[in-house]
Amino acid sequence: MPKLKIDGVEHDFENGTTLLQACEVAGAEVPRFCYHERLSIAGNCRMCLVEVKGTPKPQASCAMSVNDLRPGPNGEPPEVFTNTKQVKKAREGVMEFLLINHPLDCPICDQGGECDLQDQAMAYGISKNRYAENKRAVEDKYLGPLVKTEMTRCIQCTRCVRFTAEVGGVEELGATGRGEDMEITTYLDKAISSELQGNIIDLCPVGALTSAPYEFKARPWELRKTETIDAMDAVGSSIRVDARGREVMRILPRTHEDVNEEWISDKTRFVWDGLRAQRLDQPYIREFGKLRAASWKDAFARIAQKLKATKPERTAILLGDLVGAEEAFSLKQLATALGIESIDCRQDGTPLGEHGGRAGYLFNLWHKRDRGRGRHFAGRRQSAA
Repeated sequence: MPKLKIDGVEHDFENGTTLLQACEVAGAEVPRFCYHERLSIAGNCRMCLVEVKGTPKPQASCAMSVNDLRPGPNGEPPEVFTNTKQVKKAREGVMEFLLINHPLDCPICDQGGECDLQDQAMAYGISKNRYAENKRAVEDKYLGPLVKTEMTRCIQCTRCVRFTAEVGGVEELGATGRGEDMEITTYLDKAISSELQGNIIDLCPVGALTSAPYEFKARPWELRKTETIDAMDAVGSSIRVDARGREVMRILPRTHEDVNEEWISDKTRFVWDGLRAQRLDQPYIREFGKLRAASWKDAFARIAQKLKATKPERTAILLGDLVGAEEAFSLKQLATALGIESIDCRQDGTPLGEHGGRAGYLFNLWHKRDRGRGRHFAGRRQSAA
């Protein structure tokens, strides 16, 4: 095991440990923006600079391993310093660069009170800025209805890019341009398709990516925090519910290494919006091409009327993304009781194919007798649940 002296104290570390991790184990605080323990190493922000004895310049501790350091001339263990004048000056210079184009949005930014840039500017920054040129402005990008962008605040740490590619599984975010013209954007100017995209809100160390439904709703110090378990899916993710009074304002993940690590799905994160604002609490009936509000009695009477007037073989049931397992199974039982065989559940929005549709890759049953009848519904003998 490599030996290393950190701020004068010798420690043993496992092979492959980065200097940043080693400093944290030794109790030294190292600031960072781009580094995240669950993502690949980028080395973009240079905020984690430390001094290594024998090297003329500060080193990025996130991108250097303890195995990369050489012992002294007499076999002494390598030495790393995290609080020297050189380190202090380097961090102040990096922070000054990061704030050159950053707007003064703190009073209106939803990240206020939870912003890494705020905290580290207070701890490692200086009270003045030597740059008098105009700040650059970046056009906001459309990432979908869940993530709000203020890309002028972006410091190009690429956390969001690495998360969507490595954890979310979709390579839809990336960086274009170089130098001052570098921007984080979607390649096709379309919404992100990942169902984990809300996690980039937590990953963003500045206010460039914030929650769109939560926009301007509350400040973190106003909220009462309750730790609980997610009931929106079968994973049982550890979450924290933030409420103000009796009103739920947002849901955030809690770290649980064996279940959800520190990620949650978008359904879990944004389900609070349906508690008061987006909840459909009244049925509607379409008449003459328009929807009108109706009572539940009228709605069920209309459903029964339509089902009775149509033969079972000419009736089909399609279930979408927002239907839970219990509701899908109940509908399957109703379809069986009514003699309806054409029932399908397609959660990914796949269109009905001419030769099986989803059944072609989900291994559902496909009956030859159904071909050519215009009723291409897969998995008829499979439970909708």
